[in-house]
Amino acid sequence: MRTTIRATVTALLAGAVLAATVTTAAPVFAEQAGQQTGPRDRHPGVQAVLDRGVTTGGLPGAVAEVRDGRHRWFGDAGVADIATGRPRQEQDRFRIGSTTKTFVATVVLQLAAEGRLGLDDSMEHWLPGVLDAPGYQPDRITVRQLLNHTSGVPNFATDDEIGKEFWHEPFLQHRFDHFTPERLVGIARAHRPDFAPGAGWTYSDTNYVLAGMIVERASGSTLAQQIRQRITAPLGLTSTYEPAADDVTLHGPHGREYSHLGYTDPTTPDYDVTELSPSWGWASGDMISTTRDLNTFFAALLAGRLLPPAQQQEMFTMVRTPADKWIKDAAYGLGVSSVDLPCTTVWGMGGAINGSWTYTYGSRDGRHLLSTNVNGDWLNGGNGPIDLFTAELKAEFCPGS
Repeated sequence: MRTTIRATVTALLAGAVLAATVTTAAPVFAEQAGQQTGPRDRHPGVQAVLDRGVTTGGLPGAVAEVRDGRHRWFGDAGVADIATGRPRQEQDRFRIGSTTKTFVATVVLQLAAEGRLGLDDSMEHWLPGVLDAPGYQPDRITVRQLLNHTSGVPNFATDDEIGKEFWHEPFLQHRFDHFTPERLVGIARAHRPDFAPGAGWTYSDTNYVLAGMIVERASGSTLAQQIRQRITAPLGLTSTYEPAADDVTLHGPHGREYSHLGYTDPTTPDYDVTELSPSWGWASGDMISTTRDLNTFFAALLAGRLLPPAQQQEMFTMVRTPADKWIKDAAYGLGVSSVDLPCTTVWGMGGAINGSWTYTYGSRDGRHLLSTNVNGDWLNGGNGPIDLFTAELKAEFCPGS
């Protein structure tokens, strides 16, 4: 999702068939997760960026976990709660925004591996009439195009009327508004397509709302049940879940999440937006997790432990994204992205939602990973938290460059 529902996602991100395999793999990653090593300065470059984000960037708090082989390091800066001054902790949960998309794409690809759907199936096959509007060709929009954002379906998040309610102070009155997936698609459908199916690339949250609807139609159960059954339970991700549409809280240990409501003035008050409706994100950005769980998930995914080879290849078949529509030096696959750094390319996903920005990227084999979160949706100066995350990636993967 986005720092505010009106802001385009381009500015936010840099970026059952395998149940036995996942169950076998899970103890390996659990063992890796238990190898906490070294003092606070084991990764001084990353720690320095976290500190700078708080002291110079004005963020309430920042955390990062690095996995490198069997070693794990956790760093923090600032606070989890401005009122109490409690520091951020490893077990704290937070909203992960668009990183939700990677979980959803993984479920879709597992269903494809089981023959329960096909990546070249059309939208109209699975959701007849849902995109019945002028200019649309739902019989030509494929599941694959939804997952890699080449469908041409507009982003509901950039709708002007929605923006009036979720931009600046109106967000404080509307953050508990309830949206059904059908309503979100309806908002997008009121606009003409961005381009013909397969003829372009534009990041669109609507694509993943549609993908989530297809998961439920193909599986016969809810998206949350599919994510739990196929990913979080087998991997032991006990702090990761998709909340119910009317569940506005964060369950378990967590800090507070703060917003500047889209204002760029650094003197803007820090508004506590921890409680909000996840319904306007749903399959595009509603999940909750921790740095440890995210590293465990992406380690398994990148290492090929969640998907058979054919589906793994599909997921990591990348589309080079236009710099003006995404992030410079980036590409997008099926729910994953890659970012070119000065010395290497890293793979993963990032996400933002009001009050919380999250990144997880790492090496293509999943052995070296960085997962990070800030509990504020601004950064004084620059291009917001995305600058902090880019600096972290360079410090960890290309030190000295």
